[in-house]
Amino acid sequence: MPASTKPTGRKVAGERSLARLLHINIPEVWLRFVLALAGLVLAFGAALFSTVSRESGNLWATLILASAALILATIVGLTTVPYLARRVAAARIRDAFDYDVTRVGIIYVVVVLLIGVAALNTGNNLLYIVVAALLAAILVSGVVSAVNLRDLELDVRLPEHIFAGRTMLGRIVVHNPRRWLPAFSINVRSLKKQKPAAHWRWLPTTFGFPVGRPPEKQWIRLPDRQLRRVEEKPATPDIFEGSSYFPYLPAGAEIMADLALSFERRGRYHQDTFGLATRFPFAFLTKTRSIALAREVIVYPPVEPPDEFFEVLPMITGEFETFARGRGYDLYRIREYMPEDSARHVDWKATAKSGSLKVREFSREDERKLRIVFDNPEPAAVSVKSYENAVALAASLGWHFAGEDTEVSFVAQGYQGGSDVYQFLAFLATIEPQALPSVVDNLRISDDYNVILTTRPRGTIPTALWACSYFIFIGSRG
Repeated sequence: MPASTKPTGRKVAGERSLARLLHINIPEVWLRFVLALAGLVLAFGAALFSTVSRESGNLWATLILASAALILATIVGLTTVPYLARRVAAARIRDAFDYDVTRVGIIYVVVVLLIGVAALNTGNNLLYIVVAALLAAILVSGVVSAVNLRDLELDVRLPEHIFAGRTMLGRIVVHNPRRWLPAFSINVRSLKKQKPAAHWRWLPTTFGFPVGRPPEKQWIRLPDRQLRRVEEKPATPDIFEGSSYFPYLPAGAEIMADLALSFERRGRYHQDTFGLATRFPFAFLTKTRSIALAREVIVYPPVEPPDEFFEVLPMITGEFETFARGRGYDLYRIREYMPEDSARHVDWKATAKSGSLKVREFSREDERKLRIVFDNPEPAAVSVKSYENAVALAASLGWHFAGEDTEVSFVAQGYQGGSDVYQFLAFLATIEPQALPSVVDNLRISDDYNVILTTRPRGTIPTALWACSYFIFIGSRG
């Protein structure tokens, strides 16, 4: 038995090694390196054969082969060399650079190619010197632009509260810690995001026969799987979409610029990296240095009054005042008059008796309690537009009454923020429909007047709530 086990193990190892040979997975860096090496070999061979063709007097072959050599070398230089340079693993290189060839750079390379072809065809040493100087300018441009971006520090300061539909101002701060070397033509921008990829996946489905009939009228229904193309969820939008330009940054200085932020939709926005870009000195390349700087903001729902707000606010205010009247106007005390008191609260009888101004203070100021209840509906219970309108209406009502002389509290499924209006707006910023029990059944009856946004039918609402609540039915005009 031991003797037969050993050959079996060797056989399995041989099968694994064969499988590895048959399923080669070459990393991209090595693939690019091999392609670059092959391109340079072909360019070198074309250059040699162009020399042979020139000595033999074949002008067209010399022109074609010399042009092919230059084109191959240029393609390798523009596509492979920057990629391999960015992949160099060294502890002292901590910044990642991206290169984009500008229109000026493309025209410049074409001019260099034309002069290089002319130099190869004529053998003029002066043209060779000109081509060498032009190529050296490209090298100088790459080195100077990298030095120009080196060691620069970036900070993005965002406002504490951001509302959808409003333009808010942030601040971009660029600091140059270098003692002697200034920076030129610095552009702060967001980096391009890769498009979400799509994959083929087997998804569960149901096979029904006869095909085309409704499910309840089909004779056979069996579980099945179908291969479908599924796209990944798109990334969240960046916080900073535009750019900010700094023409000159002195050594040891710090320059700030205002940043206009505008978000159309509520939600959570996150950005991990920002870019410092420059075209200095010759604008051949746009070199971008990525800076890891994580920033996150919560965009509140819009609090600009929608049409529904103007429809329900007078009715809510009227019922709220009626609910507070009778026990909210009870006399609390008579005290001395103060400069901020209104003249209509002066008690003239008490003033005449005491000889000094007296005012009446009522308990109504302490009893204006309002509770806004957002009963989050289940998914697909209402349309997306109706749901977003309900969220905006709840945010607008909370924002309006929080600015009035009213004690406001908030209730919703999963909300633990208390009576802070900003915490309620942050909760509404990321809320989505969920299949959770309604909060209307467990709503505690108190001295608060309730404004309830719900999708529940009227007949299922507890009777005790009708006397102290105003209902806004999501998705309807009721």
